[in-house]
Amino acid sequence: MRKRMTTALVKAGNVLAKRDGDQMTGWLIVVLVVVVVGAIFMTLYQGSITDIWNSIVTKITGLLN
Repeated sequence: MRKRMTTALVKAGNVLAKRDGDQMTGWLIVVLVVVVVGAIFMTLYQGSITDIWNSIVTKITGLLN
């Protein structure tokens, strides 16, 4: 999986580096990779993110009371 993401990023970088290439396609690839990686991250660590967020909210409400 990591190798595929690296390859996709290298290909996107090559498209962006070309002066005569379609840069919009390169930017769309970059955005797609970022969205996919973000979705995977959120799926894998959703429980941890929720726990951290809840403890932050609890501390803030405790300080306000």
